[in-house]
Amino acid sequence: MEYFPIFLDLRNQPVLIVGGGALAARRCAAVTEAGGRVRVVADRLSEAFEDCRDFEHLARDFAPDDLDGARLVFVASDDEALNERVSSLAREGGIPVNVADRQSLCSFIMPSIVNRSPVVVAVSSGGAAPVLSRLLRAKLETRIPSRFGQLAAFTGSWRQRIKQAIPDAARRRRFWERVTDGPVGEYVLAGQTDDARRLLEKILAAERGVAAEPNLGEVYLVGAGPGDPDLLTFRALRLMQQADVVLHDRLVPDAILDLVRRDAERVFVGKRRGEHALAQEAISQLLVDLARQGKRVLRLKGGDPFTFGRGGEEIEHLAGHGIPFQVVPGVTAANGCAAYAGIPLTHRDHAQSCIFVTGHTKDGKLDLNWQALVQPNQTVVVYMGLGAVAEIIEKLVAHGADAETPAAVVDNGTRDSQKVIDGTLSNLAMRVSEANLEGPAILIVGGVVTLRDKLSWFAANPAGGSLTHAT
Repeated sequence: MEYFPIFLDLRNQPVLIVGGGALAARRCAAVTEAGGRVRVVADRLSEAFEDCRDFEHLARDFAPDDLDGARLVFVASDDEALNERVSSLAREGGIPVNVADRQSLCSFIMPSIVNRSPVVVAVSSGGAAPVLSRLLRAKLETRIPSRFGQLAAFTGSWRQRIKQAIPDAARRRRFWERVTDGPVGEYVLAGQTDDARRLLEKILAAERGVAAEPNLGEVYLVGAGPGDPDLLTFRALRLMQQADVVLHDRLVPDAILDLVRRDAERVFVGKRRGEHALAQEAISQLLVDLARQGKRVLRLKGGDPFTFGRGGEEIEHLAGHGIPFQVVPGVTAANGCAAYAGIPLTHRDHAQSCIFVTGHTKDGKLDLNWQALVQPNQTVVVYMGLGAVAEIIEKLVAHGADAETPAAVVDNGTRDSQKVIDGTLSNLAMRVSEANLEGPAILIVGGVVTLRDKLSWFAANPAGGSLTHAT
């Protein structure tokens, strides 16, 4: 280990910065955030210092007595002679010094930092490969929840009370692992600290034997997006990695299921038109039963769970049985598929509104507000309407839609097998029939479809499918 990692307490400690550029400003911001008292010596300061607060500016050249009392020194100037001089004087005075981009002049180096205060992660390559340090930091940023620091502060506020209630260290450690990696931790990470506090009170009471609290698990209702794994949210990935069991539908591709924790139990509950692996009521009850077994249950749904995903029905059932849950939105099919097809859903020249409807209703009847769907200057997106494209188009035209209105079907949108069939209401049904599409698919109707000529950007993998542009 070439450099010894250490964290310094700089609260109310004097820190000297020599230089007035952008890098000096970043050092100033970092030190003041840590509570240090900063003095900046520079003839003038760059605009980057406009965002810095609570520092003293000495608008002159560096003088040796500027080092008096300094706990740390940062040098970030373009003057090599000044860099060497300050470094030499600081070392002689026993003051740790860092000179930007001059490792040979440094007695300490600055790592890449992931700040989830009070949790701070520092990454360093010892100056050998700064790019790799930044790359690792970027990966950590995506894996560590933004509220992780709040979780640390929350658990810290309970430490003494838990220590008194559970004197045995090993038992206390297991308790904390169960709390932070369970529903309490998830409540905090979701910003629901009051719920976390109430649940922790119950768990602690059960630990003391005051009450028999059931070992409840939790349900994560997560939107998997339209198919491309890169469209998953950070929170979705985190919950996918910690679930004990996953209930998934047929719209979730293998590329996304492969990101679920490998030892998690997988239960297929997919539905096709007229063909259900499990009835919706059975799925909702299974979520309750699994959570009552103390399991962390991932309900992984294609698209967004609250946009024609029946997520509302499922969490209504969970709430009625007192099961903790959280909802993670996903990129809904209309947004994802339209974007990958090069079709903006709104555009000042074509559509000032957008309507989402489903072509698969609860009772199986295609009963929509057709008059509302044929208004000018709007885009209509029909979910789950592939099997009824001809009927949908017929009813739109019958209620006043121009037969030459542009329209498109996006099949397997955002995936390697994506296909796009476009045309007008007069010929789209025939072209879709000839293409033998498999779904899932969405139908887009409106003038915005014509923009595909200019805006189509996503090229599907020829091995898996192709983009078909019918005119």
